Amino acid sequence: MNLLKKPALIFFAFLLTAFSSCSARVDGVVKEGGAAVLTLKTSLAPRTSALIRSLKNFMGEGADGPVLDGEAMGRSMAAAPGIGSVSLVNTGPSALEGSISISNVGNFLARGGARSRFITYNEGRAVGTSSIVIVLDRQSAPEIISMLSPEIEEYLSALMAPAVLGEDSTKQEYLDLLASVYGRPLSNEIAEARINAQIDFPRTVTTARGGQAKGKLAEFDIPLVDVLVLENPLEYEVSW
Repeated sequence: MNLLKKPALIFFAFLLTAFSSCSARVDGVVKEGGAAVLTLKTSLAPRTSALIRSLKNFMGEGADGPVLDGEAMGRSMAAAPGIGSVSLVNTGPSALEGSISISNVGNFLARGGARSRFITYNEGRAVGTSSIVIVLDRQSAPEIISMLSPEIEEYLSALMAPAVLGEDSTKQEYLDLLASVYGRPLSNEIAEARINAQIDFPRTVTTARGGQAKGKLAEFDIPLVDVLVLENPLEYEVSW
């Protein structure tokens, strides 16, 4: 399998911005009417960065370019459903930051078929009647991921992420597989990586299933391996 040519996550914390073995920080604002803006900072852990660099060199893609190409990712992500604009810049060879403008969260990564909504968005006038529900599972993940960026999925494919490859695996089985192929230190990097998100809503948050409510903020702390494996579906709900 060509790991670097096989066409990768998300609004909210797991945005899908889980760029392989990274720790990511996402700050966002959801506005009345459903528009949203996300700002993010993410970087690859050292061993994962070295692995991706080695694979790129093996495929003849050059040793001088960045491991994470913010400009290329931004171009492909800008074409995804529901995205208004994307600006990603490299702050290092394996680190980037930027912003993503979402025109309507209800249309973000919307797909055809019976399960056409990755995000279900409802807006009401009274407190507690507006909500966002996000569901990501093994059935929906490959298609959702493929809408975002081929560059992102390259890294997830190189790491044999079950969420991308459509394989059944427990988190421990996946980490053991990584250890057997790439070594236990790299497996440990992924086991320790987390995605942290803080989202600001128009009114006081009354429900933050999967996270914590603090006034108008909903905060989430998600182990990256949960996203890569999807041993259990990821379900998040915020009401305000």
